[in-house]
Amino acid sequence: MDEERKDIVAGIYIRVSTEDQAREGFSLGEQEEKLKALCDYKGYKIYRVYKDAGISAKDMEHRPEFQQMLKDMREKKINAIVAYKLDRVTRSVRDLEELISELEANKCYLICDRDDVNTSTANGRFFVRMLTVLSQLEIEIVSERTKFGLVGAIKQGHFPGKPPFGYKHVNKKLVIDHSTSWVVEKIFELYRNGLSFQKVANYLNDNAILGRTNWSDGNVEKIIDNKIYKGDYEQYKVDKTRESIIYVNVVDPIIPRYIWDECQDQKVKNQRTYSRNRNYIFFQKLICPHCGRIMKCKGSGAHDGKYMYYNCEFCRYNLNEAKVEKRFVQILTNLLRIDEEYNNYFLPIFAKNSKKPAVSDLSKEIADLSKQRERIKTAYTTRVIELEDLDESIKVINEKLTHLRYEQENNTILL
Repeated sequence: MDEERKDIVAGIYIRVSTEDQAREGFSLGEQEEKLKALCDYKGYKIYRVYKDAGISAKDMEHRPEFQQMLKDMREKKINAIVAYKLDRVTRSVRDLEELISELEANKCYLICDRDDVNTSTANGRFFVRMLTVLSQLEIEIVSERTKFGLVGAIKQGHFPGKPPFGYKHVNKKLVIDHSTSWVVEKIFELYRNGLSFQKVANYLNDNAILGRTNWSDGNVEKIIDNKIYKGDYEQYKVDKTRESIIYVNVVDPIIPRYIWDECQDQKVKNQRTYSRNRNYIFFQKLICPHCGRIMKCKGSGAHDGKYMYYNCEFCRYNLNEAKVEKRFVQILTNLLRIDEEYNNYFLPIFAKNSKKPAVSDLSKEIADLSKQRERIKTAYTTRVIELEDLDESIKVINEKLTHLRYEQENNTILL
C-alpha cells in the first residue's frame, strides 16, 4: 500500500481515559509523538491531530474530536485515520461495523500502529473485527467484576459517595455519626407521633437544630423514606429506569426496624388526612411544561392555599396554586372581555350583513301551520277531538303564526 498510495492525508487520532493512563501509561503526548513519527516514516501528510482526553471508548457518539474527524473525512479532508491501538478508536463491535462502512464509503483507511491494523484489505478488515470482539469481551468482563465487587463492598458496609445524614465514613466503612444521628432519631419520633413533614421541619427550624434554620419538608421526607436508617441499603433508588435492589442489614441502624415501618404507616394516615382537608382547584388538570406528565398535588401548613402547590416528581418542578389561580383568572377575564366586545361591537355588524332568511321559507312554514289549523277544525267537526282540545291546539298554532308573520314583515332573525 505504501508504494501505491503516496498521497495519503492522515488524521491522527489519540484518546486516553483516566483509567487507561493509570493502568497502562497511554498519555496523549506519547501517542502523538509516536504517531507523528510513524506518519513521517510512511510519508503521510498530517492534516490534523484529534485529541479526546479523559473519555471512554464505549461509544463514538460522545467523543467530540472523534466526531470532528469523521466530519473531516466525509468532506474529503483526510483519507486515512492513524491511531496508536485499535481500542483507542473503539471497543464496540457495533460501532466498528458502522465505522468500517463509513471508511469504505469515503475511501478512507484505518491504520493502527501497535496492532498492525490496516483496513485497506479484506484480511485487514477481518483482523480488525476480531480484535474488537476481544476488546468488547474485556469490557464486559471488567463490568461484571466491577458489579460483583460493588455488591461485595455494600455487604461489607462500604458505600460510594457522600454518606447519608447521620452517618460518616471510617476506613471506607459507613458508621453511625453520633453528633448528628440524634437528629434522625428526633425526626422519626416527631413524625411517628403524628406531625407532618412540614411541622417536623418547623420544629427543627424553631429550635435551630444543629444551628440550621433552613430545614424543609423535603429534607424530612427524604430521611423518613431512607431505608438506610433501619440498616438496609437501596441501590438504584434514584434511577427510575432501573429496578432497585435492597441489601438488608448491611449497616448499623439508627432507628429500630419496627419504628421505621410505623412511620411508613403514618405516611399513609397523613396522606388521607391531607386529602380530606384540602380541595385542589386544578386537581389532575395541570401538566408539567417540561415532561408533559400530570402534576401531583402537595400541601403543608395552613389551609388558606398559601402552601398548596402542584409538583412534578420527575422534573422537580413546582407551581404555587395561588399563582396558578391568579393567572387563570387573568386569562378568564380576558376571554370574557373579548366575548363582551364581540357581542357589543361585532355581532350587530355580522347580524346586519348576514344573509336574510328567504321569504319563501317563512311563507311555506306559515302555509303549513294554516293547513294544520284547518285539519284540527275538521277533526272537531267530525267529533274526533273535543272542544277543549280544539281551543288549546288552535291557540298554540296561532301563537306560532303570529311569530312567523312578525319575522316575515321585518325580514330578520330573532336571536
